[in-house]
Amino acid sequence: MSAKILVVDDTPVNVKLLADLLTRKGYVVVTADGGREGLAMVESELPDLVLLDVMMPDLDGYAVCRAIRALPQTALLPVVMVTALDPAKERINGLEAGADDFLSKPINQHELLTRVRSLLRIKEFHDKVQAQARELAQWNRLLEQRVSDGVRQIEQMSRLKRFLSPDIADLIVSSTDDDPLKSHRREITVVFLDLRGFTPFTENADPEEVMRVLQEYHEEMGRLIMVYNGTIAHFAGDGIMIFFNDPVVIDNPAKVAVCMAIEMQSDFKRVSQGWRDRGYELQMGIGIDQGFATLGIIGFENRRDYAAIGTVCNLANRLCSEARAGQILVSQKVFGFVEELVTVDLVGALNLKGFHKSVPAFNVTGLRD
Repeated sequence: MSAKILVVDDTPVNVKLLADLLTRKGYVVVTADGGREGLAMVESELPDLVLLDVMMPDLDGYAVCRAIRALPQTALLPVVMVTALDPAKERINGLEAGADDFLSKPINQHELLTRVRSLLRIKEFHDKVQAQARELAQWNRLLEQRVSDGVRQIEQMSRLKRFLSPDIADLIVSSTDDDPLKSHRREITVVFLDLRGFTPFTENADPEEVMRVLQEYHEEMGRLIMVYNGTIAHFAGDGIMIFFNDPVVIDNPAKVAVCMAIEMQSDFKRVSQGWRDRGYELQMGIGIDQGFATLGIIGFENRRDYAAIGTVCNLANRLCSEARAGQILVSQKVFGFVEELVTVDLVGALNLKGFHKSVPAFNVTGLRD
């Protein structure tokens, strides 16, 4: 695209001379017959260079040049002052006003074109640098946004991995859905685990041994929770709460929960044998219920947990408390979902703390062949 040159002069003959010369050389020329009009055209036409007469009746060239330099968008616009006055004196005045170059009248055509080409090359280089700077700024903003998104993703992943298996956490983070940990209501299957004989054990064993046993217990149960993609609500000493069907929805969460519980009791026998060899008699009871709960993040700034609130949690906890060593007590609702998959013993109606009516319970003894 041809460069645009603004000629500002109150003498029509001079304007025509410059305009014809520059037009023949392929430049686009716009003209103004005074300083005020010239300033207005600088803003409206956005020229690449200004040829500016010094002596004009309304606003002289020095004032126009100073006004051009005062505007951020034209501070670096090339300006060539043109005058028939004393060249030495006017050159100093022009440079003080901010002019880039100076031409004396009568104008030497070769000198004019040489200076115009030189200043336009400088402006082209400046424009290129400015465009690169804008592009770099845009890339920086994009990079900052990506870093910010990455940090948020890492933070979200860190939060999710506290409660979920890595595979499920990755799935949620890669999803475009809203924050899965915000408060919501959903039907879930809740599993409670609790050790039998833990209190007498803690009274007789050294604290270091208690911590060692808890670590072995948590590691083995935690491994199975991850295998079955359960959501960990909390560890409370020897008690563990897990739920299924949130934040990732699954088919028949009761089946998954019961299968996990059966494998947990099986693996627990192996782990507890090592404790028995060291003189500790510990067993595990499990309770399972299914129902609706409200789920979401609870806590304060430096300590948050993903919690489920509802009667389903209380019932699973009470069933766990009633379960004897090695038992998996499930509610009537859970039994209805897994009846064809498992073998059970009918426990009967239990009077549980916090429940006005007796609750039917079943002890799951294993999977059918």
